Amino acid sequence: MHNKDEYLAQPEALLDGIELDDYIIAVYTIALRSKMDATVMGKFAAIEQSTGTWIRVPAETEQVRKNHIAKVLGVYEIPNFEYEVPKEVEERLYCCVIGFPVVNIMAPKNNPNFPLLLTAIIGNISMGGKLKLVDVWFPKSYTKGFKGPKFGIDGIRKLMNIPERPLLNNMVKPCTGHTCEVAGELIYKAAVGGCDVIKDDELIANAQFNTLEDRITKGMEAIDKANAEKKEKTLYTINITDGVPDIFEHADKMISMGANALMVNYLVAGLPVLKKLAEDPSIKVPIMAHMDFAGVWYQDPWSGVASDLTLGKFPRMNGADIIVIPAPYGKAIVVPERYFMNLKALRYPWQHINQTMPMPSGGITQPQVEQCIKEAGKDIMIGSGGGVHAHPDGPTAGARAFRQAIDAAVKGIPAKEYAKDHVELAKALGTWSAGKTKF
Repeated sequence: MHNKDEYLAQPEALLDGIELDDYIIAVYTIALRSKMDATVMGKFAAIEQSTGTWIRVPAETEQVRKNHIAKVLGVYEIPNFEYEVPKEVEERLYCCVIGFPVVNIMAPKNNPNFPLLLTAIIGNISMGGKLKLVDVWFPKSYTKGFKGPKFGIDGIRKLMNIPERPLLNNMVKPCTGHTCEVAGELIYKAAVGGCDVIKDDELIANAQFNTLEDRITKGMEAIDKANAEKKEKTLYTINITDGVPDIFEHADKMISMGANALMVNYLVAGLPVLKKLAEDPSIKVPIMAHMDFAGVWYQDPWSGVASDLTLGKFPRMNGADIIVIPAPYGKAIVVPERYFMNLKALRYPWQHINQTMPMPSGGITQPQVEQCIKEAGKDIMIGSGGGVHAHPDGPTAGARAFRQAIDAAVKGIPAKEYAKDHVELAKALGTWSAGKTKF
């Protein structure tokens, strides 16, 4: 081919003209003023995020560009004007696809560098106005460096001996300010009522008034007592979120003190921290990843990182066994389509990486269980907080009401019909009629 090397050194290529295993492919939505050239802006972004600066420098040789420059693989306008752009159009919308050389992001010994990945695909350009990262395609040459969830959906079901039905989680409430004694009491009451998993709230970790050491002691005592009575297993995900290296020291300490699960606020602690915890062979318990801070990443419709990456692919590849996600019920604010995309990102087959169990959450009460299961299926862990603890007859009855609502949904029986013979569910339906949370 005439001048082939010259073309290979350019910041653009045909999608089917590159070796796919050599590139991480990122997809963006972009809005530009009408007179701006999207193809030029795309190439500028590709250069900015790989080899270039705002002006060509001597060391940026043709060979360097050939091997390391990112490439615009497609720019697609919506609508796709061909003949002319109407004068009244002030802003034009695009989908832009850019391929980033894997070699730019790999550390020695072919170890993936996730912070550098984010720096490349959504680094300086994240400050470029209306530009949002909406998808990333990872080649096996990159994902082979990620082990993914150690347990995932199948592993958690096997561990809990719950082969089919949705699982039930409860968050200890109040969120913070309580003592370890109060935590232990609430954990016991929720667990004995039928909660499969009890989690710390994301707002409490190693607190002066409630240390991890004190809380794990009281918490696991409560779990053991409840398990003996209800003849089921319960996990307690204690929140070890902290800085480095403290978070790793907390993990080791909690495991040595009998913790059967851990929780990490993964976006504030860091995705590489989650990965290191998940791949530590000494941590043989499931890890729950909490979504706090996620809105900073994805909630702006024009910029940031889409939720199915923030809540889906990224934590899944970095080892989250369970992840809390907002559900379009109760207090959560989320577009339903995004919710279903998040479920897909966590559960659909993806190379060698295990599924992550989604935990729909955000003000879910018993009246919403039927809809939740109908829409999201059985491979979920339903997150419940106030719906358990604020039940008129207390947390144990609140947990039983949730389990009854789950049983009814699985059996295909309307909750109101099932409640005729289940007093706890009947009172819950009366308290949160029509699924409305009371404040």
